[in-house]
Amino acid sequence: MSAHAENLTHDDAHGHESHGALSENNFLGLPNIKLAMWAFLGSECMFFGSLIGTYFFYHGNSLGGPLPKDVFSIGITSISTFLLLMSSLTMALAVDAMKQQKPLTARTFILITAALGACFVGFQVVEFHEFYTEKHLVFAGANASLFGSTFYTMTGFHGTHVTVGVIWLLIMSVLITKKKLVPGKEAVNVEVMGLYWHFVDIVWIVIFTFVYLLEFLK
Repeated sequence: MSAHAENLTHDDAHGHESHGALSENNFLGLPNIKLAMWAFLGSECMFFGSLIGTYFFYHGNSLGGPLPKDVFSIGITSISTFLLLMSSLTMALAVDAMKQQKPLTARTFILITAALGACFVGFQVVEFHEFYTEKHLVFAGANASLFGSTFYTMTGFHGTHVTVGVIWLLIMSVLITKKKLVPGKEAVNVEVMGLYWHFVDIVWIVIFTFVYLLEFLK
């Protein structure tokens, strides 16, 4: 093959590589999947902002009980909050392990994160059951209150997001086990999962601080 032909072949290969890189990255230089997640999280900020805002708008306007001071148990909620905060640490370690091309270590931390998230959801289910059966806080019906409706809606949607995250983590661990999610280029998938998980953690910190703690400190 002549030098000219070799140069053409090299240029064609380089062109294909450049085109592939452009198809995977947007004009900001970020992977498309990461930009899509940031856009999704932006919409989720407005969604949870509206839920939290609605809760505070109607706060104190309930005509009947039970009231927040009659319902909240700061002890069990503090434990579940601690577990969720720890899961942010293990999620960060999973992302770091994947970037360092240690898929088995990443899978271990992903499973720990999923377990901590599942424990958080379990605590929330126990808490809701106690609120409903023992403290008679209902979501809808003749005995419902503005506090009960807005509280269950806000915390229930957050719990649903955590549950979705746990399922996503379990699927990701299976993909790593089957070597369908490998370090390198595909590490961004774990990083995107980390963005979602940290977001649900931050939302809960806001809820715990401004809904539970402020009510407890009154």
